[in-house]
Parts: sequence; C-alpha cells; structure tokens
Amino acid sequence: MAAPPIQFDLTDLRLFVLTAEERNLTRAAARQNLSLAAASARIKALEAQSGLLLFAREARGVRLTPPGEAFLHHARGVLRQADQLRADLLEYGEGLGGHVRVFANTTAVTDFLPEILPGFLSANPRVSIDLQEKPNAEIPRGVLVGRSDIGIVAGPVDTLNLRSIHFSTDRLVLVTSRRHPFARRRRIGFAETLDEDAVGMQQGSTLETFLSNMTSQLGRQLKLRIQLSSFDAMCRMIGAGVGVGVVPESAARRNQGSMNLALVELTDAWSVRERYILVRDNESLPAYAEALVDAIRSHYKEAGSPTGAKSHP
Repeated sequence: MAAPPIQFDLTDLRLFVLTAEERNLTRAAARQNLSLAAASARIKALEAQSGLLLFAREARGVRLTPPGEAFLHHARGVLRQADQLRADLLEYGEGLGGHVRVFANTTAVTDFLPEILPGFLSANPRVSIDLQEKPNAEIPRGVLVGRSDIGIVAGPVDTLNLRSIHFSTDRLVLVTSRRHPFARRRRIGFAETLDEDAVGMQQGSTLETFLSNMTSQLGRQLKLRIQLSSFDAMCRMIGAGVGVGVVPESAARRNQGSMNLALVELTDAWSVRERYILVRDNESLPAYAEALVDAIRSHYKEAGSPTGAKSHP
C-alpha cells in the first residue's frame, strides 16, 4: 500500500530551510513572521507526516538529522523552482523581469564585475542582481545548495561537480612604488617579500584569506600596515610608499601610470589563477541568468583574454 503524500506549503518549506540555516527555531520563526508556537507546530506536522525526526533538539537550538539533511536538499530545490516560476511569470507583467544571485570572490566583486554589470543592467532593465563577496571555498557550496544562481571563483577550488565555465586567466603580481628596491626586479618569489611592510585587502576578503594561508605555510606572517576595501585604494597606498602588496595584474596596470607603480612578476605557481563561472548542471538557468554568463564571457573575448572553449564538471 502506497504511503500517503506529505502535505506542506511553501511557508513550511521556507520555515524548515530557515530553521536549518539558523539552527534555532525561535530565530527562524521571527524571520518568517510566525509565532514560536505556530512555527513549532508546522515543523512537528512535517515530522509527523514523514514519520521521521528531521531535527534533533539540543539545549541551544536544533541540528539536522540525516533524514533532515535529505529533506533540506529537496526543500531548497522546490523553493528554487517556485522562485523561478514567480520570476518567469513576472516577465508577462510590468514588474521585475528577473533576479540573479551571484557569489563571487574579491577580484570579481571589486575589479572586473563593476566594469561588466553597468552595460548588462542597462541592456536588461528589468533584471536585478544580488552580488555577494564570498571566499572561494564557500562559493561552490552556495551554488550547489541553491543560495546562489551563479558562482565566480579563481584558482584551485573544489567545484563539487558543478558545471565549470572557464572565462579568463587571472595573474597576481607584486606591486611596489617606483622608488622601492624591488621595482628594479623583473621576477620575485612571494617569500622574499615578507620582510617588507605590506598593504593588504580587508580582513576576510578572498585575497587576504588566500595570502594569509600562503604565508602561514611558509611559517611567517604578513607585516600588514593597512588593510583596505578595494584594489584601487591598495594601489594608491603602495604608490605613496606605505608598503608593497599583491594585487591582480589588471588592477595594477589600470593604476600603474597615475600612481607611479612598478609591477613585479611573482614566481610562485599559485600567482596564475584560472577563473571559472559555476552553475548547477542538473537544471537550466533562466534566460536572464544565462545572459549574464554570456556577458562575462563576451567581455573577455572582446578584451582578447583567453576564455576557454569548453565547460566541464
């Protein structure tokens, strides 16, 4: 005899996902504008209908059980499809044409997406973009579980079998003022720079986290004098003689003449990083999200940067 179907609505699913993310039913209920009693009843009804314990109750909150992990995966999938349905229907009205969620690393957020997005948004006036900076290692997970539609990463990253679309090659270089002794060098190893005062990106940024890891592997620490929120600000400080810094080559060249900078090639293999767009392979993107992927790839084709002809898992 077939088991009776589980009855739930989108409010149940959103509440379940929020509870799993918060690991706390009280906070999830508040975010869903429900009373704690109503939220608790909804979760208990889901568990009763499934005949499984979805959350283990603990002193300070809840945690997912193995069946709960499976339920979370499918709940996020249903909510993604509901959001896409809503967005597609809006195409026929006067409202917003689409909404694209993008998780990207520091270089993408602060350096090249600001060049690409104005043209894309101008050409697609009914599309909005939620762009969030995330560490490279967190981006694939965000795409996989549906918190992001598109991910942009650079360098060696576990892509979790997502579809990976190569679009350009990034190079990190050492940037100094033209008066610095290193300015006379053509190439240098990162380890040789660690006795110098350093100018870096803000705490928690992708590049700062990456360089901190590289420095720790050498048993050293960066001698940071100042941390900033953009590569252009870094270049300004470096040009003024505050210290040296590791910056994407594109940002360094953009500021080289106006800020009296010298660029020195890094000999470390990790300084050359392939850039990829990540998307889920088992479902098609909405047309407006595909258009954003195409805009990013086209930008680098027009600039003459290698883009790669294939995508792969």
